[in-house]
Amino acid sequence: MKSFAKFVNRRTVAALSMAVLLGAGAGTYYMSTITAAPNLVGIVWQPDNQTVGISGNWEKLGVHELLVQWTVVDDQAFVPGTGLPSVPVLPDWARIAKAPWAQDVILGLAGYFSENRSRDDIEQLAALSERIAGLPTPLHVTGWYFPAEVDPSWAAAKELPALLAKLPRPLWISVYDGANIGPAATADWLKQWLPNDIGVFFQDGVGVYARTAPVARNYADALRDRLGKDRVRIIVEAFRPQYGGGFRSATIAELKPQLAAYAGYPLYLFDGPHYMTPTLVDRLKQALAQP
Repeated sequence: MKSFAKFVNRRTVAALSMAVLLGAGAGTYYMSTITAAPNLVGIVWQPDNQTVGISGNWEKLGVHELLVQWTVVDDQAFVPGTGLPSVPVLPDWARIAKAPWAQDVILGLAGYFSENRSRDDIEQLAALSERIAGLPTPLHVTGWYFPAEVDPSWAAAKELPALLAKLPRPLWISVYDGANIGPAATADWLKQWLPNDIGVFFQDGVGVYARTAPVARNYADALRDRLGKDRVRIIVEAFRPQYGGGFRSATIAELKPQLAAYAGYPLYLFDGPHYMTPTLVDRLKQALAQP
């Protein structure tokens, strides 16, 4: 799950013809035949100063898990006790822990908004993450997330196993295919170096038009084949580019087939506070109840 600010900088909005070349034909099958209800397990929250008062009604979609992208970003802390400067207002973690959509929490550690900086300073982030991972919170933490996303263009990603060895488990990272090398090649690359006790969130790329949902399904299937069923979850990009710049919430017409393509996978909506408004949640719930 990438930083909202990084979305455009990091991955060029690819032509959909590229997505077709990478397997949309097979994906068409999923779009036309899968009718099972989507397994909406969680929402992602990318904490920033505008969303420290996080609230929502995501439990109406079945959400019970909160994936917090980071608790320290750009050397500022969203939790007490780190020894770093805090953001102006800390989230009310005690209140969040009681929310029905945060009964389980995967807690993000230390990151930067800039992907380039994250990769350049990856050793520092890993050391800081080790230090803050044990801080007490009122949350029911079921896992941890290291917020430096990987893709096959990052050669130094293969150094991560040694850096992440001291972080607690269960541990998750996220992966995307910014170079469009394809599902099988991406999965093979990850299999070569990723430790067996680290899981992946696959960023579907649909929100920035990097690929279609059926093609994203092909990526998830390839990852599941190489890594195993329990190590792969999907980040559903619940936004789209906005005319004139920036991003908007995805529409129901955009979200429903996107979710349908991923039947059988645990799904996490990116992100709750910025895009999945209470009104959109109610409309999506109603739409998903219809054939």
